[in-house]
Amino acid sequence: MAQLYGGLEAGGTWFTCAVGTGPSDLRAQVRFATTTPDETLRQAIGFFRKQQDELGPLAALGIASFGPLDLQPASPNYGFITSTPKPGWPNTDIVGRLQQQFDMPIGFDTDVNAAALGEWRWGSAQGLDTFVYLTVGTGIGGGGLVNRQRLHGLLHPEMGHILLPHDTDADPFPGVCPFHGDCFEGLASGPAIEKRWNSRAESLPPDHPAWELEATYLALAVTTFVYTLSPQRIILGGGVMSQPHVFPTLRVQVQRRLNSYVQAPAILEEIDSYIVPPAFGAQAGVLGAIALAIEAEAH
Repeated sequence: MAQLYGGLEAGGTWFTCAVGTGPSDLRAQVRFATTTPDETLRQAIGFFRKQQDELGPLAALGIASFGPLDLQPASPNYGFITSTPKPGWPNTDIVGRLQQQFDMPIGFDTDVNAAALGEWRWGSAQGLDTFVYLTVGTGIGGGGLVNRQRLHGLLHPEMGHILLPHDTDADPFPGVCPFHGDCFEGLASGPAIEKRWNSRAESLPPDHPAWELEATYLALAVTTFVYTLSPQRIILGGGVMSQPHVFPTLRVQVQRRLNSYVQAPAILEEIDSYIVPPAFGAQAGVLGAIALAIEAEAH
């Protein structure tokens, strides 16, 4: 019998928990609102206990979390969500609380790095060495693999908080990021769209001017990542990117901004397969968490 793994996607709006071995074998799954740390983590712990009672022991658990996170194993705050703007969640020891309840290896990373790992193992990034994964939703996060290794370093990438050129005459909106105002996340996240246009992104029609502006900010960021990381592919997921009409406009804008400077067929001739959605859509995060568990158990 195949070993079972637990995956916890800790999002700023929803927690998703699953048990299985991969995308073709999810035995159980649940989603519930992200409220207080105590209440939300209690629900997650209850789910995994119940599944172990019903399905058998788990080999490992993976946690894919919103951040910022402390990912340095030697740090006294390893496993913590740190300076998040999510009310009630700064300095939450998410790994420690789960480790107290479950005696098993626990993998831990940002939700976007985990989603990238899942896409590399099973999805849109199979066979690649270096790629970028962006999620555009309640917040904007970025991660990926470089030379088949998840991006870490001082802490972890914060691609959603890069500063973009902001034409305040064309777009006077000041941004929603509580730390930076008009950074990438402040200008192009779901809450930014909603506050700027007084309507949720999913309710705006494809011909609404919001989408041309959104594609502009996305293209500025994607172009920056093409220049700085030279990824073999860029995957964009999250609620905002579930609007399929965003991708064609984004691809055209990226090609225009690069202006044939990067002489790669993937960009010049095959842009439709260079800038792509995740293979697993909304499941990318929780499958990434399971991929983290598999990796943790192997080490």
